[in-house]
Amino acid sequence: MGPLAAAPTSELFSALRLQRVFAACFFGSENTLLCGGAEEPFYAPATSSGEPHRLWYREDFFASALHEVAHWCIAGSKRRLLPDFGYWYAPEGRDPGQQAAFEAVEVAPQALEWCFAIACGYPFRVSTDNLAAEGGAAADHSAFKRAVCIEAQRRARQGLPPRARQFYTALELEFGNTVRLTPGLFTPGALS
Repeated sequence: MGPLAAAPTSELFSALRLQRVFAACFFGSENTLLCGGAEEPFYAPATSSGEPHRLWYREDFFASALHEVAHWCIAGSKRRLLPDFGYWYAPEGRDPGQQAAFEAVEVAPQALEWCFAIACGYPFRVSTDNLAAEGGAAADHSAFKRAVCIEAQRRARQGLPPRARQFYTALELEFGNTVRLTPGLFTPGALS
């Protein structure tokens, strides 16, 4: 399967645009496609020669696609050979200990997702992905949000990893944005 056809121009934040940009960046070099329509996000490495690796994001959600690409950009070559990069995932309804472990591994990908959102001109929201356990109560995730801000600021100072930089640059071109990443862009006040 090759890169996708052009996305409809009527939807600025169509996840199909992200699929097309990702394919243009990584199908040839990494044999990987970004795919929507999944009930839950999942990375599926190729199981046979000639088959592409598939990075599945949830339904048609733009933010989910950005988030899964962030995970993929962080995963090393060995992890990209493992289903879901070899990570565990506890579904929504996590207890406080599971939630703390979830948030610890989510800091880096959410910071990178924020960078990608900036390249697209798309609003970024930190996701704790645990509404069922919180029972509608507003849990305090301020430490997690601060950690995501600090990591995004670090990325802005030190630069993005190579695949993330390539995707960021392609997103800037696709969405007509030219935003220099600076630490000042990543503050708690900038979060929705």
